[in-house]
Amino acid sequence: METAVAAHGSYLAAFLVGLLGGVHCVGMCGGIVGALSLGLPPEIRAQPARLLPFLFAYNIGRVASYVAAGALVGGVGWFAANLGDVHIAQRILQGLAGAFMVALGLYLGGWWYGLTRVEALGGRLWRYLEPLGRHLMPVTRPVRAFQLGLVWGWLPCGLVYSVLIWALSAGGAVQGAFLMGAFGLGTLPNLLLMGTFASQLARATRRRWVRAVAGVLVAAFGGYTLAMAAAGGGPAAA
Repeated sequence: METAVAAHGSYLAAFLVGLLGGVHCVGMCGGIVGALSLGLPPEIRAQPARLLPFLFAYNIGRVASYVAAGALVGGVGWFAANLGDVHIAQRILQGLAGAFMVALGLYLGGWWYGLTRVEALGGRLWRYLEPLGRHLMPVTRPVRAFQLGLVWGWLPCGLVYSVLIWALSAGGAVQGAFLMGAFGLGTLPNLLLMGTFASQLARATRRRWVRAVAGVLVAAFGGYTLAMAAAGGGPAAA
């Protein structure tokens, strides 16, 4: 029972991190969403009811990639933990996840940009995937938007990488997939709104206090996760 409660707490926390991380998503992915929208025929762009299926398909594909990555990373974490003392390994992985959450909070708040180095490492993989996205443009059908979203999900992003590190300590492939899925759902409101209210949303997220509040909350959760790792338990331990 306690394990189930802890797991649900982790998924809720991952959702909130995705929601709060929207201040980063607007800057990171605004150009991509804008390119998708502008690449559609004018008659579709002018009608929100016709535009929304493309935006939903695009984001469903993106979240599906997060889920796949979470399953992969969660499985690797489970395998690594079972090579030695499982409890110690989980505490180490949980502590690493907490440290990344603190770094992410500082990143969102605009106080420290060390995560950009992690994004640079992911750029090596992106060089191979980015041409696939180009071949899918222009997007003329929702299914094509979904396929483009699958590629977009692997875009180098410090926010995503931080939660993936968290997924290492989730307890297995299924838990890692659920954790990344919850995170992906948290990012949906900002990225869906971006497709229809891009300029207004961008202005709001550029406000320093908005970024500061998001950064403090995420960093605080990272500190809590670190404390739980030091104590030998907590919400990230599934």
